[in-house]
Amino acid sequence: MRTYKYKIQHQANTMRLGNLIDDMHQVHEYFLNYQRQRYKEELPYANYNAMAAHLTELKRTTHPHYNMLPSQAIQMELKRIDAAYQRFFDWTKTRKGNPKVGRPHIKPKHKFKSFTFPGESGWKIENNRISITFRKYKNGKWKRDPIWFTFFKHRDWIGKICRITIKRDTCGAYWLCITTDASDTTDLPQTGQSVGCDFGMKDAFLTLSTSEKIQSPQFLKRDIAKLRSLNKSLARKQKGSGNWWRAVRALARFYRDLQNRRADWQWKLAHRLVTEFDTIAIEDLNINAMKRLWGRKISDLAFSAFVAKLSHKCVKHNRELRTAGRWTATTKPCSKCGHSSESLSLADRVWTCSHCDTTHDRDVNAAINILRFSAPA
Repeated sequence: MRTYKYKIQHQANTMRLGNLIDDMHQVHEYFLNYQRQRYKEELPYANYNAMAAHLTELKRTTHPHYNMLPSQAIQMELKRIDAAYQRFFDWTKTRKGNPKVGRPHIKPKHKFKSFTFPGESGWKIENNRISITFRKYKNGKWKRDPIWFTFFKHRDWIGKICRITIKRDTCGAYWLCITTDASDTTDLPQTGQSVGCDFGMKDAFLTLSTSEKIQSPQFLKRDIAKLRSLNKSLARKQKGSGNWWRAVRALARFYRDLQNRRADWQWKLAHRLVTEFDTIAIEDLNINAMKRLWGRKISDLAFSAFVAKLSHKCVKHNRELRTAGRWTATTKPCSKCGHSSESLSLADRVWTCSHCDTTHDRDVNAAINILRFSAPA
């Protein structure tokens, strides 16, 4: 499937979206507490159907204000809770898969940022406007109350819409995410070329086995003075005040701009690689361990984010992505004769093999070995 993202324009009724997200958080919090209470009382787990039946009873008795919310959005939230519990139960039984899967926890209000509509229910799109069906109490009955919102339709979507999601980012902006069933694959012409890529921090962000070195702009390092100024401004405000919230938004806008510029550069680099090469080999790195040693610079380079983008591009354009194991020796072995130079240190950027007298650039030699010892990802 493919997702298209559009920014919703700031308008007088935009606050209705924020209020709806906050109300959906109440549903989220209530039903997770409901499941925990059932567990304490040694009652069986309530699946989606049981939660839906309980929701109907709540609307009739203690929570009549739930009738104002779009029923489809509440149903999707209940399905999301049920899916999270099913993943937890599956891992508990088999102990296979992601070991970090635990019992679903209640999201804090400031981290609950979206709600979803399925298929073609609860919403309607006409050109660059979308209506969301709220409900209001009138003449003794709950009646439909569609509210229209305008979004920036900078491009058309392809395929049938499977679901839509409204999201609120940390800057307070609202986004419309449209997921369709369109296939996101386009085969590129074959080039017959292969390349190994060595990630680095000192000489280059990426060193190719073709001897090319690609430097990272290091966007965070470039704007570190502005970041310090924004943090200093935030620290001087009284928490919770109007000026404090303005400083929070300014800091969030800085990080959003930083992330967008970094992502744009990485997408363009990934597209260039898949255009020029049929096979791309990379190395498996322990990013968390590297962050403990080099911290901010590793976060600024964002190796993991680039690998995710490169993997997506390879799948989209039918390219082969290979990976060299984390413990595979790629730096010390000579790429020509295979002799390992055990005395090699991090300070040695250029070295000569004592066995075949070949002079190597440290990173280019590693990139060649990565291509040689890599296996399909």
